[in-house]
Amino acid sequence: MHTGYKNTNYYVYIMSNRSSTIYVGATNALMGRVYQHKEKVVEGFTKRYGINRLVYYEVCETREAAINREKQIKGWRRERKIALIESVNPEWRDLSPEFMDYTEKTDSVNKPIMKRGIRV
Repeated sequence: MHTGYKNTNYYVYIMSNRSSTIYVGATNALMGRVYQHKEKVVEGFTKRYGINRLVYYEVCETREAAINREKQIKGWRRERKIALIESVNPEWRDLSPEFMDYTEKTDSVNKPIMKRGIRV
């Protein structure tokens, strides 16, 4: 009998921009996914609309639970999504610093190579 423990979290998250456009997603690597949105790495909705602010997230125990929750939230009217965000983040502040290293890093000649956790 296999009794190994797999320590994987799955996340449902909501990102936004300065205009409060909302994007709902699910991932098992929240920090990496937020980085991709912020850096506009992937073509699509978030790049087109400058979605770069993590405003809500929740942890799910399984991939299926995260996908189901993502679909549930995507099916809601905008007002309900806003109420969910504001129930934990009334200011719509960017929550990504909780996951990302936002210190500035430099190379051997003191030239910035990382700023706010993002390669420059």
